[in-house]
This record gives sequence, structure tokens and C-alpha cells, in this order.
Amino acid sequence: MTPAAPREPFEWTDAVARRRADAGLVRALRPRAAAQDVLDLASNDYLGLSRRAAVTAAAAEAARRWGAGATGSRLVTGSTELHAELEGELARFSGFEAALVFSSGYAANLAVLTALTGRDSLIVSDAANHASIVDGCRLSRAATEVVPHSDPEAVGKALDAHGGGRAVVVTDSVFSVDGDAAPLPELAAVCRRHGAALITDDAHGLGVLGDGGRGAVHAAGLAGAPDVVATVTLSKSLGSQGGAVLGPARVIGHLVNEARTFIFDTGLAPAAAGAALASLRLLRDDPLLAGRTRTVAHTLHTRLTAGGLSAVRPQAAVVSVLAPSPAQAVRWAADCREAGLVVGCFRPPSVPDGISRLRLTARADLTDEQVERAVDTVLRTAPTG
Repeated sequence: MTPAAPREPFEWTDAVARRRADAGLVRALRPRAAAQDVLDLASNDYLGLSRRAAVTAAAAEAARRWGAGATGSRLVTGSTELHAELEGELARFSGFEAALVFSSGYAANLAVLTALTGRDSLIVSDAANHASIVDGCRLSRAATEVVPHSDPEAVGKALDAHGGGRAVVVTDSVFSVDGDAAPLPELAAVCRRHGAALITDDAHGLGVLGDGGRGAVHAAGLAGAPDVVATVTLSKSLGSQGGAVLGPARVIGHLVNEARTFIFDTGLAPAAAGAALASLRLLRDDPLLAGRTRTVAHTLHTRLTAGGLSAVRPQAAVVSVLAPSPAQAVRWAADCREAGLVVGCFRPPSVPDGISRLRLTARADLTDEQVERAVDTVLRTAPTG
């Protein structure tokens, strides 16, 4: 009997692709040119620093001095004096005792959730947390309780039901879909009543919220607290790439020895570290940058809602505009692009509530004229009926 021909091992992906296409949920890469004749309100370059001359020059100088890559993990050859300098200045600026730089904000979140918990631990996680937090909870092997969005009472009930052992509460400080802020003081109070730690992803807060852009954790009066850890990204307000954990020195020391995404990952490229450090210094020296970003976000929201659209009131730099359906959101974003405006398009499964949105991000370097142009384009291309 002739044996049957073996099946192609990835043939099943064709059926998945067809279902994805039928649902209108196909994602595609869209490479951008170095120079574009469009207005960009889709990036996370909140302070407009990614192309600032001082920042790109610092990246180039770091590459010339230290090489194109870190050449190894941070514990082997991947730590340079530049990394240490960035960690020191980032900790001082944000008000924390110490900092540790990672190759991405994603890796930083995986690190804290896996190295600071374990099988005997409880993680209480907000339902709207970023995917990196969700994945960190899964990899931690800890019991994870997902609670309703921004609900300190639900957090307290989850901690009450925990039978002992370590417990942490993890939340975004500013949620990436709607741009709303977590109730950090209330969450910290609940944590302290139960002896739990608070871990906050301040990716969208650093550079936008707090005194001079020191972040949402600093604004809440929690920076430097012995029971609070923050993660940040270097790829948003600082216009570079990478991530960091901020917290007590003993927590940072523990991560150096236990966090797998630190120990077994190649260190952040020197060019990225140099660029982030230059941006941090620009932010430190110009505390008005953060306020300008918030002003732009407020203007976008005010003008769009006055025009009849439903938009979530921004608490940082993200302005979320609701769309009638996934298909209409995609068409709306495409029409904006055709008109010279690039906006984000969020739809299931990326949005936890199933509601599709356009996502506009405010930038400190946008002129009043550019803001008005963006508003007019979104209103003119909005779906009807």
C-alpha cells in the first residue's frame, strides 16, 4: 500500500488567513519612506524628538564610539558606560532609586512579572492592560486574576481572596487604546492595605504627565516608594528604542540576577541608548514639552467632539475616536491617508471591548495649523450613516 503523501505542516494557516480576510481583520506591513509628504498622528513620538538633530547626532556618535550593536547580553559584553549613564539619569529624573535598561519595553514588562512573582504568587491585572503585561502574567506561572478596568474595589476583593504569599497588582498608567489614566493613588492604597506591590507600566506617561514629564507615577506621588515598580519605554516620548524598569535598588539587583529577558537577551544597541539619553536631557531642560503635548491632545478632542464625533477625553497624549464598525474604521483611516493624514486604526482583536477606533496621538512639535488640518481631515472623511 502506498503511504499517503505527508501534509504540508503549515497548510492550516491558509484556512486561518481566509477566516481573517472574511472578518476584515487582515493586518499588513506598510513600509514607510524616510521622507513622507503626510502629517503623522499615528506614531508614539509624543515629544517629536525622534528626528531632533541633537538626538540623531547622539545616536550616530554612540554607534561610532561603541559599535553598531551591544555585542552580547548585558552580563557579558552588552553593558557599556553609556547604558549605566542612561540608567542613572533616568532614575534620577523619574524619582526612583535605580533603573535597569532592556532591549524593549515588552522585555521589561516580561522581566518584572516573571522575576517578581512565581507559582505561589497572585497577580491582579487590569482587564485593559497591554499585551506585554498579559504575556508576562502567562509566563509568570502565578495565579492571575483579571479585574474590571480601573476598579480599585475589584482589586481589593481579589487581594482579599488570596490565601497568602506574594501578591502584585499590575496596571498601565495610561491605557494605550483610549488614553485614559489608571487611579494610581487609590490602587497604591489598596495594595498597601494588603501588603501587595504595585507594578505600573508608565510607557504612555513618561514625557507627558507629571512635573516636567516625569511620568504618571511621579505625578501620583509614588515614585521612589519601596513597594512600587514602574516600567517605561524609550520608544515613545524619548523617540528611541528600548525599555527600562525603575524601582528600589534591591528590586533592580534581583532583576539582574533573575530576569530571563535581561540575562539571555542582547543588550540595547548603543545608538538607541545614546538617542534616549539625549532625548531625556532635552526633556529635562525643557519642561514645557510635556505641557504642549497635553495641550495638543486637548485641542484635538475638543474640536473633534464639537464636530459631532465620539472621542474619549484624553488624559495624556492619546485621542481615541470611536468608529461604527471594523470595516468603516479601516476605510476611514485609508481615506485620511489619501488626504495626507496618517492615523492609527484599532479594531478587534486589538481592542478589549470590541469597539473599533481611530487613534490619534498628540505631538509637542505639531503647529496649530497642523492640528487644525488633522481635525478637518478626520471630520471630512468620517463615515456617514
